[in-house]
Amino acid sequence: MAALKITKDNFQTEVLEAKETVLVDFWASWCGPCKMIGPIIDQIADERSDIKVCKINVDEEQELAVQFKVMSIPTLLVFKEGKVVNQSLGAKPKAAILAMLD
Repeated sequence: MAALKITKDNFQTEVLEAKETVLVDFWASWCGPCKMIGPIIDQIADERSDIKVCKINVDEEQELAVQFKVMSIPTLLVFKEGKVVNQSLGAKPKAAILAMLD
């Protein structure tokens, strides 16, 4: 399944109320490292049906970026039962991103 585009309107339902683990990628179109991990995030979304993969464009959703204190991008957050259980800043290889989910 493709990564879901998250806005302030669907964040509560898609991320905080999700039954499964949720990987959230805070990114922007002008961000080089974001472009590097974008295809990896999409691969994980396609390969892992047990998790939900979401993307938040920080330029379009500044309110969510501020709420989660996203100061640099890419920032990856892992949510379980509505709470952040893991986070990572900067580009990471696929194995490191997958390790965040365990």
